[in-house]
This record gives sequence, structure tokens and C-alpha cells, in this order.
Amino acid sequence: MRRAVVTSAATAAGVVLLLSLKPHEAAGPAPVIGSGAGTGSGSGTGSDVSQPSNAPGSPAPSASASATGTGATRKVSGDTVNTRYGPVQVQVTLAGSRITAVDVVKYPNSERRDREINSSALPVLNQEAISAQSAAIDVVSGATYTSDGYVRSLQSALDRAKG
Repeated sequence: MRRAVVTSAATAAGVVLLLSLKPHEAAGPAPVIGSGAGTGSGSGTGSDVSQPSNAPGSPAPSASASATGTGATRKVSGDTVNTRYGPVQVQVTLAGSRITAVDVVKYPNSERRDREINSSALPVLNQEAISAQSAAIDVVSGATYTSDGYVRSLQSALDRAKG
């Protein structure tokens, strides 16, 4: 009986925490619960990846600017990096040379485990990238493959933004 009460309380607390997560709000399409990434511990095949809703089946533009000049806000897409569990691609929003947001355009999400890991790993990677203002960020434990794909895609976007 006591075990059932503890289990019920833990389940209720978990549901409350999941429901309190706020989706990542950005100009572009938002992945599952903020952002997502497959990992080395997932079992996804990578056959189902998210696509921008405004351009289904087509790659995101490599760069666009809302204004000209050094202080312009612009979005630059990184390379699509194939990982063990599927492709990962990010799009970075820059104000001048400062990273203001990172959106995950593609990520493995065909399996339940992929989606579970993605919902917690990508918001961490996004925050790390914004804090570091570079692609020199740590991998998320349990999301090693996707973290690597994320970093490589982010670095390609930053390289593209400089050129």
C-alpha cells in the first residue's frame, strides 16, 4: 500500500513537471516541446525528422537578413549532420555577431525514446550555445550523438555567417 502511494505521488509530480515545460518560442518552427535531439541511447531509425512547416520537404534557406548592416538580425542555417539516429540541423539567429537564438530544424523523432530525450536535451544545448556565444559547448549526457551533430551544425552555421 505504501509503495502504491509513493509511486502515485512520484507519477503525479512527474506529470506536473512535464506540463510545466514551456515550448521554445522562436520565429521559426518549434520542435517537440522546445527542441529535440536523438541520442546514442535512443533506438530511433531517424526516418522521421522534423521539417519547417513553411517549407515541407525542402531545406531551410542558408541565410536571410531582416535589415542590412552590422547590427542586422539574420538567420543562418547550418549543415545537416547525419548521426546514428538521424539528421540534425540547426538555424542560428544572430544580431550582428551575437547569437540570440538557436532553433533545431531537423532532429530524429521517429521513436518515443527519441522524442523523450529530445524534449530535454535540445533546450539545454540551445541555452549552452547562447551562453557560450559559440559552438564550444558540452555534450548532454545521454544525447551524445545528437549533441555532436548539433555542435557540428551550429559551427557550420557560424562559419557561414562569418563568410
